[in-house]
Amino acid sequence: MSAMMLTACASTPQSGAAESGAPTEPAADGTVTLEFAQWWEPELPDGSFRALMDEFEAANPGIKVELLSGPYASTKEQLVAGAAAGTMPDVVGLDGAWVSDFVKQGAITDLSALMKEAGYDDAQLASQIKVADATYMIPVVNFVYPMFVNRDLLDKAGITGVPSTRTEFTDAAKKITAAVPDASGWVMPLSLEAPNGIQNDVMAWVWASGGSMLTPDGKPNVNNEDVKSALEFIKGMWDAKVIANGAFTMKEQDKVEDFTNGRVGMMIDSLAHINLIRESSPDLKFEIAAIPAKDGYSGERGMPYASWGIGVSNSTEHKAEAWKLVEFLMSKDVNARLSDSAHAFPGHVDAEPAFVKDDEFFKAAFDIWNAGRPANEFTGLPVAEKLMRSFDEEFQRYLSGDISIDEMLTTVQTTWEGEF
Repeated sequence: MSAMMLTACASTPQSGAAESGAPTEPAADGTVTLEFAQWWEPELPDGSFRALMDEFEAANPGIKVELLSGPYASTKEQLVAGAAAGTMPDVVGLDGAWVSDFVKQGAITDLSALMKEAGYDDAQLASQIKVADATYMIPVVNFVYPMFVNRDLLDKAGITGVPSTRTEFTDAAKKITAAVPDASGWVMPLSLEAPNGIQNDVMAWVWASGGSMLTPDGKPNVNNEDVKSALEFIKGMWDAKVIANGAFTMKEQDKVEDFTNGRVGMMIDSLAHINLIRESSPDLKFEIAAIPAKDGYSGERGMPYASWGIGVSNSTEHKAEAWKLVEFLMSKDVNARLSDSAHAFPGHVDAEPAFVKDDEFFKAAFDIWNAGRPANEFTGLPVAEKLMRSFDEEFQRYLSGDISIDEMLTTVQTTWEGEF
């Protein structure tokens, strides 16, 4: 798990998602209120995350936690604005793709220093996200991104198994699109506003077949045969019109909604959304499986993953209190319970969630995870989201037929080299 390091579902902001701003001042009795901005609460069972905060408050008299909860995209927008204005909430949920940018802005604090001041043993952490040898984000829980398939749609299309190769996947997507009115075989969000579809839905095909977008020393290398092969595979499905409409403006939450409502047969998505899918469509029959690999590939499959990471604002006047909240969430028992609620893999090395034993879906995901290797090459890269967006812009042009695959990859390679 030491290699572990997105994700979201849309709705209106919840639970105190009003804009944060000025630093919170201690109350007359000395009580400190920590603002905690994250997208986690809406994706957890109702009341479960607030219950953990109540437990923290009971164990730490004099500290209160105000949850600023909303969808992933809204949380990101709030944090980006807060980073620019110097008004970031005291404690923040983080995606690893944001870390480098926030560090450059001086928006998040050095957690290594806070751990040292608190005498905290970081050996209990499964992983840490560092910049220049200092920790700025701690993954609290980690989510694998397998392939979800709508069993009913596959059955209607006469598909008995689950695709395990690119050829089988393309065939299934075509059959679903042809057999089921108003349904598409696959869904792929490519919104430039939230370009994490490049990470989760495009590069996932590269990593699943053992490929990479980087050189061994971490420099850009998108102009290689593995990346080219994956993009040509996607282009083939695009030209066959088996990908859901609206891809160029679609965000991750739209993808999940399409799948939940039975409009697409297959998607790549986070385990974090299983609770939402089950609650929204309790009668939906679906399965999860490893992302299909290119034909003939027999090596270890890369499994995309993302984390609910946590960090502390550099502008907060309550860093010691903020660290106490981080330490609470990373304690063995609490981290195991949070992992159970989120159906994610824990960030504490000794935490043992029960869900991988009690639920067939998560047991399957755990088996997929253990059979492959964690893969998310965007984590910790400089301006990771900007890299995704520049790739996305050229990829849309390629899908539209405006440029060739070679032109696209040459442009992206040059752009990425400039960012590094």
